[in-house]
Amino acid sequence: MNLAWKEMKKNKVRFLILGSIIFLVSFLTFMISGLANGLSQDNAAFIKDLPQGQFYMAEDADGTFNLSRIDSDLQQEIIRKEKEAVAFSMQMGFLNDQDDKQQSVAFVTSRESTLFSAVYQGEVILDSSLQDKGIQVGDILTNNQYNGKFIVKGFVAQKKYSHAPVAYISEEAYEEMYRVKDKQLIYVPNSEPQNFKGLQAYSNKEFLNTIPSYNAEQLSLNMIIWFLVVISGLLFAIFFYMMNVQKIGLYGILKAIGVKTSKLFNMIWTQMVIITVVSLVLSISLSQLVNLVSPKEMPFSLTISTTIQLALVFLVIGFIGATLSGLQIKKIEPLQAIQQGEA
Repeated sequence: MNLAWKEMKKNKVRFLILGSIIFLVSFLTFMISGLANGLSQDNAAFIKDLPQGQFYMAEDADGTFNLSRIDSDLQQEIIRKEKEAVAFSMQMGFLNDQDDKQQSVAFVTSRESTLFSAVYQGEVILDSSLQDKGIQVGDILTNNQYNGKFIVKGFVAQKKYSHAPVAYISEEAYEEMYRVKDKQLIYVPNSEPQNFKGLQAYSNKEFLNTIPSYNAEQLSLNMIIWFLVVISGLLFAIFFYMMNVQKIGLYGILKAIGVKTSKLFNMIWTQMVIITVVSLVLSISLSQLVNLVSPKEMPFSLTISTTIQLALVFLVIGFIGATLSGLQIKKIEPLQAIQQGEA
């Protein structure tokens, strides 16, 4: 520890430059991770908030729930067998507010269930984000495909689908708007996949991946995150490798006077930990500050658990990078290293 700290003070400019780069890379990683989580919630919070279970859709829909139709008799059969099962449908649409402005929403209707908000004919329950658009309880909303009117009965938090707020409506209103009685999906919470004739089972994660926009967004952002993590590991490897090349003569002398290779490795690991921890503390503090002050319209969500996971990944990657760069220390022969250093 003492040897590592002395060297860092001697070469403080070099270590400061490395620390600054690690800080910037880790801060960018935390920001993109927060954006990925925020977009994930904004895209599919309605599905993600459901407990683990199984979604069933028609096999001939080929994983596209909009094309799925489940016969009413089959719905009844499954619901009788699975007491907690619920049949529901979703469709993108819009509502006209009292100022005749169109608000994009994802209409959801379902059979009676504790998992979905209960709505009666002529009522609508909306995601709370629409309150920011000036919609209040008691407002009357309309839709061009529906002859009646919708009275806003309440709001629910974090219920979004495909970046649109969810609007819970009655089965009768949904059938009038979309001219269909059969539900698209059946959801069975806390269950394993079962074989129902003509239906395909999907876990929560598998169902999320059937949403084209969700899969594309998350795949792109996660690739960037892991690319940045790998870059940080390479930075450690390159930095310590260059430092070790310049100190071959010094390592030869240290080995000649009896300093063990393990102690030299400990010095490198200690320096890596100090640089990484300081950089992570600064980047985490700044990213959490962004998380607190970011506007509601910005889809940004950086949880403590995600932050801790990424911090541990950075430490592990840093350890691997520093260790790989130090493998050359094991091969150093004292006399040869001293002669090379003098040359």
